[in-house]
Formats: sequence, structure tokens, C-alpha cells
Amino acid sequence: MDLPVMPPVKPMLAKAVKKIPPGMQYEAKWDGFRAIVHRDGPELVIGSRTGKPLTRYFPELAAALPPRLPHRCVIDGEIVIEHGGRLDFDRLTERIHPADSRVRMLAERTPARFIAFDLLALGDESLMDTPLTDRRAALEEALRGVDAPVHLAPATTDPDVAAHWFEQYEGAGLDGVIAKPLDLPYRPDARLMYKIKHERTADVVVAGYRFHKSGPVIGSLLLGLYDENGALQHVGVCAAFTARRRAELVQELEPLRMDPPDGHPWAAWAEESAHESARLPGAPSRWSGKKDLSWVALRPERVCEVGYDHMEGDRFRHTAQFKRWRPDRAPESCGYAQLEEPVSYDLSEVLSSGGSPSRG
Repeated sequence: MDLPVMPPVKPMLAKAVKKIPPGMQYEAKWDGFRAIVHRDGPELVIGSRTGKPLTRYFPELAAALPPRLPHRCVIDGEIVIEHGGRLDFDRLTERIHPADSRVRMLAERTPARFIAFDLLALGDESLMDTPLTDRRAALEEALRGVDAPVHLAPATTDPDVAAHWFEQYEGAGLDGVIAKPLDLPYRPDARLMYKIKHERTADVVVAGYRFHKSGPVIGSLLLGLYDENGALQHVGVCAAFTARRRAELVQELEPLRMDPPDGHPWAAWAEESAHESARLPGAPSRWSGKKDLSWVALRPERVCEVGYDHMEGDRFRHTAQFKRWRPDRAPESCGYAQLEEPVSYDLSEVLSSGGSPSRG
């Protein structure tokens, strides 16, 4: 492979802001695996956000990308999997598996798509220093008439359209809106773009914690919600406490500590079979590797309010943010019914707009 921009390349990143900023290019924020594709004739590399290759995990894209992309190019985008008319991140993570036979089986059962949204090189020319507006125009020309499973990400310079996308596209499993300055060059691993994500709150039960890697202080609180059958389901964690607060929380929660955890709703967490019928902390994961997933059980008697962006199935998609304790709430009152349900929206409607982007 001999391209003007060689792998690995770390993608350009975005920092979170509260509102959609004016005067920029806007795109939907896809909830998938960020990927930079290098193609040099028959050679293809699909690189991950960390620079490690993803090619072997997506054989269907390795076959579909070359005939749909320019002969020599470097394209930034997102790998996604659609299920039931919306993005499905859980099915995407299943692809990171050591067994090639399983990867290929999943590729046939739930094939992935590639959403292209930036062009880093074309032919013998690097576009890294080219302003975004010109890179976008070149990308639209390079992918004119492209068909599935490759898609051109919709883009607009109209903030009203972006606001509409922010509200509507969440129903298809998208994650918010990305805003990009029009004169922005491509800068790997730099947070020069802006992301606007949904912000919501929920009252949840604190049923355990994990220690921080720095020592015997709290790293994260384990959160639960009661389902319609009265079972406490693990829905995620909240973290990002100061060092002082981590130490304080150990003392604050000590009266609730259950050691041994007999009678705790998640006492069977260490048994792999238990994860098949309930959502418990410490589920076996290809991502965690040898990471210590043990945790300290607490009597599920305290409620806190957390901030979150969106749900992935029956759990928080990302780490939640601790807001405050809720001594006025009974744990049994913290159920899934309080969570806001986005209006359903078919992902195919989002993808079909990529071929004729609204430029404002």
C-alpha cells in the first residue's frame, strides 16, 4: 500500500457542547464503530479509532468496499449494524470475536454498513490540510451514486435542519448531532469538532460499587432499575467523581455493604449462566479481557438521580453522570417507566437522504 495518507490514522474527534453552534456543517452522530478506510487498488485496511485493524471482523465490508470506493482513497466514517429499522450497537460488538467462523456467520446474519463522512486522501493527493467544505464536495463527487452497504452521510449547513435531525433521528438509534467548522482541516486525534447529545435524567437504585484503579476508593457506582416483574436489573454505572469524593463515598456507603452478598438481587453475578436470564454487573465481555469485574454489593436502599444521553436496549449506552442523592424516593419506585421513549424513526429514511444532502 502506497497512499499519501498511510495507516494507521487516528480520527479527528469532537468535544461536547450544550447547543448546536451556528455557521457550521452539521451531520448526524452515528452510534457505531469509527473507522478509517484505506484503499489502494486491491489492498484494503479498515482501521479502528485506536488505529488497530478491524478488517477481519467485517468480511462483508472488506468485499463490498473496493468496488464502491475510488481506486485510491482514504475515507473516514462509521461502521453500523441495523436491526428492526434502527442502529443496534450490541450486535455490532458481537463482531469482535476471535473465531473467524463466528464472525463470518454474523456477517451473513446481520451485515454491517459503512457510513462515509470525510475524505482524507484521493488518488495521489492528501486532503488533510484542505478545508472541510472542499473535502465534503470531493467526497460527494467520489461517492456519487454509491449503493448499499456504503452510504454517504447526510450533511447540511442549515441549523434548523440540524435541530430537526437532533430530535427526529434519535428514534433510529442515532446519538445526536456533530457540528464541524467549515474551514476545518483534518487533524487526527484532535477535538476540533463539536458534539451535541441528548441529556436526560433518571432516578436509579445504587446497588453496589467498584473500586478505583488507584486504590481503595470508589471508582463507579452500580445502578439498577426495577422491571415490570419486580426484578432489579443492572442498567449501567456512574463515575467521574473527584479523588476526595471517591474516598468519602466509601465511608458514606459502608453501612449498606453486604459481605457476603447473600440475598442481594445480583448475588449470582459470577455465574455465567445467570447472565442469560437477567442483566447483572460483571457480564463476561470480549472488551474487558482480564479486567477485574468484581464489585462490592450494597443493600439496594439508596436512590440517586443521574444524567444520561440515551438507552441501548434496557441499559444506559454510556456512563451516567451522578447528579444528587434522592432520599425522598423509594427504591421500589425506580422503574423503566420513567425513562423517556424517543419517537420511532426508520433508519432507512436517514440513509436515503445521504445521496442528496441538504447544503443549506
